[in-house]
Amino acid sequence: MAVGQMNEVVEVIAEGPLAERVRSLGEAISADYEGKVPVLVGVLSGSLPFLSDLSRAIEGDCEIEFLSLNRFGEGGRARISMDTEISLEGRDVLIVEDIVDTGLSLTFLRRLLDTRDLKSLRTVALLDKVPRRIVQVPIEYRGFEVGDEFLLGYGLDWEGRYRNLRSIWAVLDLSAFQADPGMLMECAF
Repeated sequence: MAVGQMNEVVEVIAEGPLAERVRSLGEAISADYEGKVPVLVGVLSGSLPFLSDLSRAIEGDCEIEFLSLNRFGEGGRARISMDTEISLEGRDVLIVEDIVDTGLSLTFLRRLLDTRDLKSLRTVALLDKVPRRIVQVPIEYRGFEVGDEFLLGYGLDWEGRYRNLRSIWAVLDLSAFQADPGMLMECAF
């Protein structure tokens, strides 16, 4: 990687600490849901790597479901574009998010799921981007608190790319990255 590019992208959470934190989240969830079968609802597409590793870190049975949200219109209003296949009524549900930033989407999702007569509802988020928060929303299981940088890897993407990175990278110079999105290839793979 060229010296200039080292200042434009940087690894902020390496694979080892990421795996360790996911393992500890799995242990906490296992303890809280002992004797229960929670439904892990992954919010597509970014949560997929996290959900996969988290589900294997949970001791005991769990079910996995997915849903997808779309934002539309000038106000960025959210709607469900793909709902869960099973009924969640009477179930212990854990929303699995890759990242929470403004809190708007998660607030929408929690309110929607609250109408489905769940037994319980909690959120597990790998990343919490507190500086961008507009609406306070509960995150019962939090992986890492992060700053306002543009992040890639481990489910987070740029135009569909880089979700498959095993660690998380910050783009410090977004305009340089947009001009040359391949710059991450040299250091991340």
